[in-house]
Amino acid sequence: MKLGLIVEGHGEVHALPILIRRILQELSSDGPPQILPPYRVPRGQLVKEAELHRAIEFMARRVGDEGRILVLLDSDDDLPCVLGPKLLGWASVKRPNRRIAVVVAHREYEAWFLASADSLKGKRGLPLDLTAPLEPESIRDSKGWLSKKMPGGYSEALDQPAFTSAFDLRAARRANSFDKLFRDVGRLFDLDVPPRPEHGGGP
Repeated sequence: MKLGLIVEGHGEVHALPILIRRILQELSSDGPPQILPPYRVPRGQLVKEAELHRAIEFMARRVGDEGRILVLLDSDDDLPCVLGPKLLGWASVKRPNRRIAVVVAHREYEAWFLASADSLKGKRGLPLDLTAPLEPESIRDSKGWLSKKMPGGYSEALDQPAFTSAFDLRAARRANSFDKLFRDVGRLFDLDVPPRPEHGGGP
């Protein structure tokens, strides 16, 4: 079985396959799928129906009849609960014979790092006393939040894959959009997903 990934950012091209493998391992997937190299489509195109249709058709042909497709993009200033279902509707109309999931990271992918920031202490220059913000998905510039705390600043190309390999998946599920990704990966492959862990309030 093949999994096709459609992403908007350069960093996700390298980071998302790492993340999907980690989630599948967490869900105890016995026969992990073949994860194809992500297909990058700029966000401005990905949120247009005709362009999304082209991307879905391209990926549907690559994954084959039994394949799955996952679309991931940042919400920026859009509401994930509005944008996600709209894009999923377009994608499903184009390819109703494929199992498809659309996940919209609230604000940015990096908000998931903020949600689990305690697990990234000391990594790639982050301070040892790093603490996760109370509402990570409410921060408009997650990349900037990280960059201010790193001596050399945050590099999407280098740091996004590195942090993706290290952040605590369970802690990150307190971010609603990451929890949706976690659940959607389970749904795509018919895997049981444990309930979201309870997290106390942060500083």
